[in-house]
Amino acid sequence: MRDCYTALGIVHTLWRHIPKEFDDYIANPKENGYRSLHTAVIGPEGKVLEVQIRTHAMHEEAELGVCAHWRYKGTDVKSGSNHYEEKISWLRQVLEWHEELGDIGGLADQLRVDIEPDRVYVFTPDGHAIDLPKGATPLDFAYRVHTEIGHNCRGAKINGRIVPLNYSLQTGEQVEIITSKHGTPSRDWLNSNLGYITTSRARAKIVHWFKLQARDQNVAAGRTLIERELARLALPQVDFDKLADKANHKTADDMFAALGAGDLRLAQLVNLAQQQVEPDRVNEQLELIPRKATGYKPGKRGDIQIQGVGNLMTQMAGCCQPLPGDAIVGYITQGRGVSIHRQDCASVLQLGGREPERIIQVSWGPVPVLTYPVDIIIRAYDRSGLLRDVTQVLLNERINVLAVNTRSNKEDNTALMSLTIEIPGLDALGRLLGRISQLPNIIETRRNRTP
Repeated sequence: MRDCYTALGIVHTLWRHIPKEFDDYIANPKENGYRSLHTAVIGPEGKVLEVQIRTHAMHEEAELGVCAHWRYKGTDVKSGSNHYEEKISWLRQVLEWHEELGDIGGLADQLRVDIEPDRVYVFTPDGHAIDLPKGATPLDFAYRVHTEIGHNCRGAKINGRIVPLNYSLQTGEQVEIITSKHGTPSRDWLNSNLGYITTSRARAKIVHWFKLQARDQNVAAGRTLIERELARLALPQVDFDKLADKANHKTADDMFAALGAGDLRLAQLVNLAQQQVEPDRVNEQLELIPRKATGYKPGKRGDIQIQGVGNLMTQMAGCCQPLPGDAIVGYITQGRGVSIHRQDCASVLQLGGREPERIIQVSWGPVPVLTYPVDIIIRAYDRSGLLRDVTQVLLNERINVLAVNTRSNKEDNTALMSLTIEIPGLDALGRLLGRISQLPNIIETRRNRTP
């Protein structure tokens, strides 16, 4: 099948093609299951030539019917191969589904899904076919064509329409990369939460470019990246020297330089920061003993482990809204079990100062499977459709919204949105805030720093 698109690219290279006459019946089969690539080109003497490209199996199917797709010349169906049986099983499943739906469009959709599900085939403006993994973006395409095109990329057009650089390419689309002579890669391209690149080739090229930049620039950029991400997630202030040691770097500047150059992933560093114990002043005020892996027993929720005793009722404190990944502590309430707080929560610091005997050690269970409420803040320049676009991101990430509050400031034309959402943990929160920050007119996205 890959050869079909390669052949198409050769045809479009030899002769000027007519864009409106191109039909991709491989990615979008006809209702009867017919698959082929159709195109028209301006041939010798200015005559229009129609070209059809398909595999032997596709041709047999077109000539003899859908069953020939599974049983064409040269195939030994009596060999008992698993591949053949899988195809027959798949065909029966699709036909049964079509019978239940009574809609031939459903059959076409199923066929489209099962054709090379892990690859997409897109075209350059000159008609060259480019093979990429499913989920690839215009940036992946740019670096696949040429390294300098990737470095200088500033935008992309799909079939003549401008799209964001983290757009997921679809088979059959024509991709045009908009470049700038003085353009350079952005460090945000390496942030996996933003979805700019998916291929190892693109990542390697970007990382190599940043390696060539001055160390001082990488140190400053790396520090900015981690400080901004920690602030956005409302994580406690971390000790960067200790964090550098955990990340296997001699100094904090070495760690910042690696992050700025792209050798160290931001998500990896944030995960290490989550594991770092909260500053000593918190432990001293709460008179906590160091955590140990043993001696913890599960509470009734299953996602919280309590030191020394199990099967206790636990509840998440509404004042600080802890998430898996936060450093947490338990407070024994009167009649309501153990209330779980973030270790930097002002409320639990006050309670611990008055009644330190009620403070107990807790930790997250090994496999948190629940969702937790958390408040997030979005600040943006006000525009039509802002709330709709934010809501679409939440739908795409499958995030449940509990409450929304919006305020507009007419003096500076800004909007402030406060949302209460349900999220499984800090990793998901970081990814969500990253997606929202890529919307037009967004100024800031962060977790609300509750008392």
